[in-house]
Amino acid sequence: MTKAVFSDKQFWNKLTRFATKAGREVVEKALTLYFAAQRPETPLWAKTVIYSALAYFVLPMDAIPDVTPIAGFADDLGTLAAALATVAMAITPEIKETAHQKVVDWFGEELPEEEEPMPTDDPIRVITID
Repeated sequence: MTKAVFSDKQFWNKLTRFATKAGREVVEKALTLYFAAQRPETPLWAKTVIYSALAYFVLPMDAIPDVTPIAGFADDLGTLAAALATVAMAITPEIKETAHQKVVDWFGEELPEEEEPMPTDDPIRVITID
């Protein structure tokens, strides 16, 4: 059985190597948890939850291997999201902003989703008002 161990070095190595493949959402959740764990005000029980989730994130062996296309980070995302929900009271607006700013630094600004234009050649969707 593999012992789950967390280290700052493993965390930053994994995050920088796989950030693009993992995607914004996984990276932002991981950073939010990491920054929350660094604060002395974060309760010990919350740090335990956080470091457990981050240890799972950095472990090379997952339920779904990270090298698996598309689904590789789904289990990591679920673990990070569950940890965030559990320790939500320890996540301050400053922590969220710090994590978000780091994601923006790495990925750039997230562009707002544009609404798809209505197709005009679809007779069911075309409405004529006289």
